[in-house]
Amino acid sequence: MPANVTPQYEKAEQRYRQAADDEEKLAALQEMLSTIPKHKGTEKMQADIKRRISQLRKSAGEKPVAKGPDPFHVPRGGAGQVVLFGPPNCGKSALVAATTNAPVKVADYPYATAVPTPGMWAYEDVQIQLVDTPPVTAEHVPTGLFGTVRAADVICLVVDAAAAPLEQAEMLLGLFAEREVALRSVPRSEMAPADRSVYSALLAATKIDAAEPGAAETLRELYAGRIEVLGVSAVTGEGLKALRNRLWELLALIRVYTKEPGQPADMAKPFTLPVGSTVEELARQIHRDLPERMKYARLWGRGHFEGQHVHKTAPLQDKDIVEIHQ
Repeated sequence: MPANVTPQYEKAEQRYRQAADDEEKLAALQEMLSTIPKHKGTEKMQADIKRRISQLRKSAGEKPVAKGPDPFHVPRGGAGQVVLFGPPNCGKSALVAATTNAPVKVADYPYATAVPTPGMWAYEDVQIQLVDTPPVTAEHVPTGLFGTVRAADVICLVVDAAAAPLEQAEMLLGLFAEREVALRSVPRSEMAPADRSVYSALLAATKIDAAEPGAAETLRELYAGRIEVLGVSAVTGEGLKALRNRLWELLALIRVYTKEPGQPADMAKPFTLPVGSTVEELARQIHRDLPERMKYARLWGRGHFEGQHVHKTAPLQDKDIVEIHQ
């Protein structure tokens, strides 16, 4: 039986191959185990992954029986995962609290966030997973945090626009440079899928309601061509919609709706796929055996006749409606 692994599994496997240390290898293996399809065709693969996890834990002097869940492993949710990364009191938690229902702790003192905390930010009819994380400094990055970061689809650097934002931004970028990770403000679809040394990213300058006028614009000019800068305020809501929309663009996803023959389309729960996906890839997301069973599909959307018959290799666009015939 073929394994038919998911794209999420393939990305985690690539991260494992490129891991710089045992900590990153362990995080990648745990992601592989959580995303691999659970059926008879993957039993040997699952056993091998568990064996490698056990070996890494033993080499680190850990006791698997006594060890609880990894607090820095964030199960994926929503259409895509965005991890926030910033220094103490930069406004990460306030940003997550203002845009999601996550139980984050917003405080005036530093280090209020001890472990990554995910929340869902609604983008029209889908959800973007936003992950608040413990703060970092030039001298200290919490053990396990870069495993969380490397598992993300998009990285959002966060600085306080009202408190030396340039120094904060340089510190954050330096931490990635030390690990030979490049950040680019371009959609994931424009990057080589196997290259996990380059990530889609942007920089959010928070607290612009309390900053000097033009603080975000100054950062934008200084980092032009290097990383995109957006000014936001969790207090007034300024810039939040623009940030959400840009994160969606960087995720490089499309929404596709399905319908049964003779029935209206299900517009409540779209499937999300990478930009450039085909009808065949949609069929595989519905069920791993469907691409082999399908005869043709009908397609409603931009650039097509209403209900046009298409082959499984037909490319899809955002908000297309597909009817698969077996």
